[in-house]
Amino acid sequence: MPVPASLRALLLAFPLVALAACDRDPPAPEPVETEVPEELRQNTPPPAAVSDEAQIGTPMAERVATIGVLNKRNNISEELEMSPGDSRRIGDLIVRMQACERTPPWELPKETGAFVQVIVRDAGDEDNWRRIFSGWMFRNSPSLNVVEHPIYDVWVKDCAMSFPGEEAGSDDAEGDEADAEDAPATNPA
Repeated sequence: MPVPASLRALLLAFPLVALAACDRDPPAPEPVETEVPEELRQNTPPPAAVSDEAQIGTPMAERVATIGVLNKRNNISEELEMSPGDSRRIGDLIVRMQACERTPPWELPKETGAFVQVIVRDAGDEDNWRRIFSGWMFRNSPSLNVVEHPIYDVWVKDCAMSFPGEEAGSDDAEGDEADAEDAPATNPA
């Protein structure tokens, strides 16, 4: 059965119309809000040291924690570098870091932790923020304190601090002897 000319012309024109629609640029992405609302700002200074003798390592105010954040909806993860007392906002999520610690190199087991508060804005409500987590999180034991939220996952990655003697290399004779043993023997000619 022959195809009428008008139908044939329509069938040939359809792919051209469909391709013409592909020329349009995608819509621009909407910016993500990053300002912490005034009523949720917490401008508290980091906790003061007990005393100079009791403080081992970097003072609390100089420590920097790296906090990982994952948005499970769009699979976007970010690393937040925060000092004690800092608050950061990513869309509908606010992360506050109050303190971070790690065990000294001479103690076992090695552990890194941070005291974190996680606040989330309820869906559809611009002014309703809800704290979903407040407590210590530990890098090597994430199941001890878990942020349970269907969209966001938050975890501790690191706490940048140092302890006395940690930054100095080993200049003692034992270290030099060990290096000499590892060096290949040379045969004088």
